[in-house]
Amino acid sequence: MTEHEHEHETIRVERRGRVAWIQLDRPEALNALNTRLMHELVGTAKGLDADDSIGAIVITGSEKAFAAGADIKEMAGKSTAEMRASNHFGPWLEFASVQKPVIAAVSGYALGGGCELALMCDIILAADTAQFGLPEVGLGVIPGIGGTQRLVRAVGYPKAAEIILTGRRVGAEEAERIGLVSRVVPADALLDEAGKVAEGIAAKSLPALRAAKATMDAALEMPLAEGLAIEAEHFTGLFDTADQKEGMAAFSEKREPNFQHR
Repeated sequence: MTEHEHEHETIRVERRGRVAWIQLDRPEALNALNTRLMHELVGTAKGLDADDSIGAIVITGSEKAFAAGADIKEMAGKSTAEMRASNHFGPWLEFASVQKPVIAAVSGYALGGGCELALMCDIILAADTAQFGLPEVGLGVIPGIGGTQRLVRAVGYPKAAEIILTGRRVGAEEAERIGLVSRVVPADALLDEAGKVAEGIAAKSLPALRAAKATMDAALEMPLAEGLAIEAEHFTGLFDTADQKEGMAAFSEKREPNFQHR
C-alpha cells in the first residue's frame, strides 16, 4: 500500500505485484472530479511514477461511472480572474506527464472531465456499458482539461467537432470504431482484462516502457523527422541498460527474460 493511503478521501489505492490500482471513490457524486480528488489522484500518480517497484497504473471508477465530469458546483460561481489565478485544472498537466503506462478501465459514464481523464491515459479499456462525451458547450463553456486537443488527436477533427459541438454521448461500440478507446470488453470482464493488460505491461522492462511512452508522446508533438530522431535517441540509449542485455540474451536462449528494470 502507498504511504498516506489512509488519508485519501476520494480515491482508493491498492498494489498488486507491479501494478498499482487507483479507484475513484466519490460515489455520491458519480466520481465527479473535484479539487480534492484532483490533488489526491495527481499526488498518488506522481508518487507511483517515482517508485520503481511499480510498472503500470490502472485508473478505475465504479460500474455506474468512471467519472461523470468535473465538479460543476465547485466552479459555477467563479469569475475568469478567479479561475485563472487559481490555475483551477493546472495539476492535471502533471497527471498527463506521468512516465509510466497508465490504463483507464472505463465503465458507465465518462463525461466531461471524466472523458478527458481517460484521454490522458495511454490505453482505454471500455466496458460495453461505457458512455463517453464532452457536454461542456451545453453548460456555456468548453472542455478545459485537454479535451479539445486530445479528442482531435485521437479521432480526427470532423468527428471531434461533432462530439464537442453537439455535446452528445458516444457509446462503447462507436468509441472503439472511431479510435477513442483501445478496446471494448464485456462489463463483467473489464477489471480482469485491465489486470491482465497491466500485468503484461508491468512485466516488461521499465526503461523500455518509459522510452516507448516518451517516444509516442513526441509523435503527437513534432514533425516526422524530429520524431524519428527522438526515437533513434531512445532506441540506442537503451543499449546501455541491463534489461536490453537480458532481453536479447533471453530471446537467443529461447527463455523468458528476467528484467531488473534498470
